[in-house]
Amino acid sequence: MVAPLQSSDKEVPQPVILNPLPTPTAAPPRWYWSLPYAAVTLFIATMAALLWLTHRQDAEEQRATLINDVLWMEQNLSFQFERNDAQLSQLGPNLLTGNDVHSPNEGTTQARLKRALDPESGLIRILWLDAGGKVKGAEPPYTESHLVGETTDVFPSSAAYRLSRTLGRPVYSDAYAVIDNQTHFEVHVPIFEGGRYVGSVVGVYSVNEMLARQVPWWFSERYRVSITNNLGTEIAARSKVSPVSTLAYEIPFEPPGHGLNLVITACKAKGGWISLLLMSSLGVLAAAIVWSLWQLRRHMQRRQAAEQALGSEHAFRKAMEDSLNTGMRARDMQGRITYVNPAFCRMVGWSAEELVGLMPPMPYWAPEALDRTYEVHSMILGGNAPSQGVEIRLMRRDGERFDALLIEAPLIDANSRQIGWMGSMVDVSDQKRTQELARQQQERLQATARLVTMGEMASTLAHELNQPLAAISSYNTGCLNMIEHGDLSQTELTGVLHKIGKQAQRAGQIIRRVHAFVRRSEPKFETVDLDAIIRESVGLVEPDAERRGVAIDLDLAEALPPILADPVMIEQVAVNLIRNGMDAMSSTPRSERRLQLTTREHEGMLIFTVADRGQGIPPEVAEKLFAPFFTTKEEGMGMGLNICRSIAELHRGRLAFEARPGGGTIFNFSLPVTQS
Repeated sequence: MVAPLQSSDKEVPQPVILNPLPTPTAAPPRWYWSLPYAAVTLFIATMAALLWLTHRQDAEEQRATLINDVLWMEQNLSFQFERNDAQLSQLGPNLLTGNDVHSPNEGTTQARLKRALDPESGLIRILWLDAGGKVKGAEPPYTESHLVGETTDVFPSSAAYRLSRTLGRPVYSDAYAVIDNQTHFEVHVPIFEGGRYVGSVVGVYSVNEMLARQVPWWFSERYRVSITNNLGTEIAARSKVSPVSTLAYEIPFEPPGHGLNLVITACKAKGGWISLLLMSSLGVLAAAIVWSLWQLRRHMQRRQAAEQALGSEHAFRKAMEDSLNTGMRARDMQGRITYVNPAFCRMVGWSAEELVGLMPPMPYWAPEALDRTYEVHSMILGGNAPSQGVEIRLMRRDGERFDALLIEAPLIDANSRQIGWMGSMVDVSDQKRTQELARQQQERLQATARLVTMGEMASTLAHELNQPLAAISSYNTGCLNMIEHGDLSQTELTGVLHKIGKQAQRAGQIIRRVHAFVRRSEPKFETVDLDAIIRESVGLVEPDAERRGVAIDLDLAEALPPILADPVMIEQVAVNLIRNGMDAMSSTPRSERRLQLTTREHEGMLIFTVADRGQGIPPEVAEKLFAPFFTTKEEGMGMGLNICRSIAELHRGRLAFEARPGGGTIFNFSLPVTQS
């Protein structure tokens, strides 16, 4: 009887829910969380733009200041050069009309020379030349060995001298190097009297001294002042601090010109750390704001994220369980059903509402297997369920029986505490029917193979059976003849009858062997002696071996332990291996056709070995030797070795082969020893 669904006045227990799902709150729109970050980003961008504009304005102001200072410097130098030119022009008439070169004709002239040679003027020497270009005097005095540049005792070859005389105005010469890494240049001032050229006054400038004297101290603290030639080589410089190479201004150094350039480079401004500190402070402040917003967002989203994750996980697992063909069933520690999935309901025919909350016996338990089902139920609740599962017979709602494989596992909650059991159930009825059909087909195939084997041995067995029958016929004819002549005594008759009986037993034994070999029956596992089966197999194929001229050598180990096997199947394997060994020696000389059969025990296995002296198995044949319907015989089915391997696997054994040293093949058929 099927146990009805339980109903009583008591409240039906509700399913145990491990983690009830919270009601998810509506997620805010995506832009909601973007507003704080957008505000921070806008703030940082605004401050960065402000700092950049401030920095740019400072750079522009510094550049404007640089240009103004450079123009002031240029004007100051130009004014100094013009003033020096005017002083030299005023000194010229007095210097050139005097009687003594080294003693000017007037006392005021000497004072003017000293004033013109003031260190602040940049002039380091003044020379005056006559109309022929010959040096009439110099202040301070000099010798030619002191000069490196153009100035010599006679000036007609000087380009600046000739150009100033031609143009009638001051002309500056090229810069030239002198001793002590100094650079000089000259200004040639022509002197005319009454429209007549009377000579020139030459002022010698030192570029190094000029920068040292003409550049104020405050200017050198702000800028680096240098003079470069037309090749870009620096010939003089003045600075007190390191420059900033990115802010510089360059103008032609005129006068004197001739490719000289005045380069002014701004020095590092003091107080640059203030902008860096301000920028760093803004960065730290922005990072702190972002971190605070992030922590606030995490705090606000933590529960929402947990709810969404739990909801997603529940939906995923629910969809996965609903899509399974495997039935899922959860029970608490008392065996009460707390959950079933749709596959389980489809399998048994009851709905989830009808099953949840029920206690054993369940409505899907088959009445004829109730005791077995209770035993499995108790085993599961006791924690002794096998990991590979257990098969039980159950019943659908319409009464149809089915076989199910049940696998149980502990149900653990979030606190690592067992609260029940989760079982998966698979309908294996179709699988078992398929296995049974395959087993029946295998039995038919084995029986067919045995019939084919016996068919191949039919002529030999007929010849073997004909011998005892012919002997019986001969003994019978002899007895009749002797009886007719009255020459047969009782003693002779008894002996003849004994002989007839032995021949009849021999024929019957041959028939029994054939009948036992070819009969089809269910696999019957029993304790058997492997050596006895080998001897029976040899007796079955011995007539065929004599016909082929094959000698069978038996080397059977004594006192082998018994094995649990089907004797007919084991005999079928032995006969196939022996006949294959004889077939392999068909091209071997008859004197060398020896088949060696041995048995031995090794590591809990009994091994039956068949070693022939044939040609061996080629590699391309060895790869497909156990494949179904593969054969090297013209009339073979190609199923013998495949069936032998199936029988070996059915007995948890193994069938393998290897090359025999010296030629031939060795087949090893191993079977496990029966555990006592």
